[in-house]
Amino acid sequence: MKLIELHILQSFPVSCLNRDDVGSPKSAVFGGVQRARISSQCLKRASRVLAHENHAGFEGIRSRHLLLPFTEALSAAGLDADAAAKQAEALCVLFSKKDSKHPEQVTTAVYLSPGEIQQIATAIAGGEDAKKAIKNATRTDAADIALFGRMIANDPNLNVEGASMFSHALSTHKTNNEVDFFSAVDDRKGDAEDAGAGMIGSLEFNSATYYRYVAINLDLLAAPTHLGGLSEDERKDILRAFIKSALTAVPNARKNSMNAGTLPHEVLGIRKEKGQPLQLINAFEKPVSSRGQGFAAASLDEMKAHLASIEKVWGAQGEQHFLTETDGGLDAFIDQLLKD
Repeated sequence: MKLIELHILQSFPVSCLNRDDVGSPKSAVFGGVQRARISSQCLKRASRVLAHENHAGFEGIRSRHLLLPFTEALSAAGLDADAAAKQAEALCVLFSKKDSKHPEQVTTAVYLSPGEIQQIATAIAGGEDAKKAIKNATRTDAADIALFGRMIANDPNLNVEGASMFSHALSTHKTNNEVDFFSAVDDRKGDAEDAGAGMIGSLEFNSATYYRYVAINLDLLAAPTHLGGLSEDERKDILRAFIKSALTAVPNARKNSMNAGTLPHEVLGIRKEKGQPLQLINAFEKPVSSRGQGFAAASLDEMKAHLASIEKVWGAQGEQHFLTETDGGLDAFIDQLLKD
């Protein structure tokens, strides 16, 4: 397996980037102590949205609302309104069950690209069987589907294994959630009335230095089922956009009240011509101590030491580049990872 791996150290201030079912910041126990956690799904969502905003090749849309786009595409392909509506309904159930309470939706969000929808509609309007049209459609306009994958329960043949791998981000040190008590002033309350706030409440938050890991299976990405239909230069352009998004995207939960926009302290990029994905999270199995100087520098020291220990026992882990040690910044760093 040919791989690009990104080992990322990043600190976030007071924030609640990823909440659980009761609104608390997510956490996990690792090394016997509680750590702050950001789920891989949360990080993937942020990366996908940013890539979609910044690059035309990330056009995939995951939605339960399939009826309208298929109806519009079939109409544009030449079917009359009634025929388009009937064919669209038949198409929807090939991807997911119809929602009995909301007939305009299906029960499971389905990941499709605009190009895929258009190809299916054009083929059906030309007389092709719907199942065959779905099978033959390509998704070269949706690098996000190739990178993040999709699952379609109604037809496993349409599943796509994601070429990217995301870990849950964990704090490199022990982290406890704290509580923010807040009040909101009623602007129309007169001075003569009671001085109490119009509303009071509390929110949980934390702050931490995280280790997070992203890997890209380059062989799978270049497969015919993924982006094999693109040229090597086009795939590199996609990878460049994906790596930038994965490094810079920040989950936007409570972005107005607890904005946590930061950039990584350091990124270690490793290119492996063969091998398997390997996190460096065990560098932090023993919680890092700040030693009165913060967690970022200490975390980097531990990550470097852990990598050196791995290589001493298991051998070289690939061609390595540190972002902050690369002349030319982020673009040069990515170029090094993508060079042949």
